[in-house]
Amino acid sequence: MVGALNVSWLVARSSGVVAWALIVASAAWGLLLATRVLGRKASPAWLLSLHRFLGALAVVFTVVHVVAIVADEYLDFGLTDVLVPFASSWEPFAVALGIVGMYLLAAVQITSLLRTHMSQTAWRRVHLLSYALFATTTVHALMAGTDANALLPTGVAVIFGAAAVFTGATMWWARTEATRTGSSVVKARVNA
Repeated sequence: MVGALNVSWLVARSSGVVAWALIVASAAWGLLLATRVLGRKASPAWLLSLHRFLGALAVVFTVVHVVAIVADEYLDFGLTDVLVPFASSWEPFAVALGIVGMYLLAAVQITSLLRTHMSQTAWRRVHLLSYALFATTTVHALMAGTDANALLPTGVAVIFGAAAVFTGATMWWARTEATRTGSSVVKARVNA
């Protein structure tokens, strides 16, 4: 649409950025809770509720992002293009990463809602997909996003990516060390 305001494209762009920011915020908040950086006594219900709320908002903005992309007439995306990885003719790899990220987000959110009906181990394994969710959506945003060349989103993605890798590696090392040594002190510090 030349010379006119393309609302669906603006909604698609903005909702995508907001969805990614909410995924980052939810993941960061989850890491703070899991690593007990906030302290062992920092466990009021609102801390976990905020993490859940950020995740739920990420789902809402992801749905808005996908609907707005389908509604936009410039690239002519259909349902298949936004639901099936590599079906899109426009930037197929970047779009596929977004689709995989959407499914990972759905898996993490659905299993979180069903947590009381699952074993702790099964829930934790699915929840660890949040790392892959963060990675796929970040690469999707950087490859397919029209704002990806701006310094701020790229810088934020690099900083949060490095922090997530460092925190994840630290948690993995601590759990491995706890298992190896049988240390209940280390186990207590890293159990979420």
